[in-house]
Amino acid sequence: MPQPAHPAATLGLTLAQAEIIADAALAKGRAMGFLPLTVCVLDAGGQMKVLKREDGCSLARQDIAHGKAFGAMAMGFGTRELARRATGAPGFTNALSDLTGGRAVPVPGGVLVRDANHVLLGAVGISGDNSPNDEICCIAGIEAAGLAPDTGAPA
Repeated sequence: MPQPAHPAATLGLTLAQAEIIADAALAKGRAMGFLPLTVCVLDAGGQMKVLKREDGCSLARQDIAHGKAFGAMAMGFGTRELARRATGAPGFTNALSDLTGGRAVPVPGGVLVRDANHVLLGAVGISGDNSPNDEICCIAGIEAAGLAPDTGAPA
């Protein structure tokens, strides 16, 4: 008989929540006529929970989606803010790229996932269409799971 996971082994998002986020994000992209998308959902420990790549996505989309989610987790704010900072501090952005082994992608489409109490549960990264459209799908997925998106945009 399988044993349940130890409570300490759960880091933020559950698999069920991550699947809802990914499926709803893809559905939003289809409904809006966006290009094929790849969705990466990370838990609060930065570990991948779900990766879904639609048919027709180009080769690097999963790495870009992961990089958007990773960048948001690494900095503690959504990649909309990371992109804003990149324009004002390109040296820092280059250093961040070096320090993360090139894994942080500083464009919109990486959104933190928070609960009702603003506790960080994970991050979603999407790549496939333009970055603002990718972000729209992140937000739709997170909201479909009953959670709060944090794009990094000023409140």
